[in-house]
Amino acid sequence: MMFPLLQAAVATKEYMGAWAMMGAGIGAGLAIIGAGLGIGRVGGQAVEGMARQPEVAAKIQTAALIFAAFIEGAALFAVVVTFLIQSKF
Repeated sequence: MMFPLLQAAVATKEYMGAWAMMGAGIGAGLAIIGAGLGIGRVGGQAVEGMARQPEVAAKIQTAALIFAAFIEGAALFAVVVTFLIQSKF
């Protein structure tokens, strides 16, 4: 359903960057979804680890926060790249 519409949009000079705009939108969405899943998994595994070994909860919490920051940084980088692609067209 969407493919003929995109072909029609690319055929005109007005929408030469339609594929890039669609790719930027999909890329930003996938980056945010991936970051959400990653941070959720890190948080869940950290809570599970703290429940199994409460004596090392502080170390697990620190490591989980650092990993969550790395994931968020990678997602932010991906979203910035998609916005740069979008701004070219």
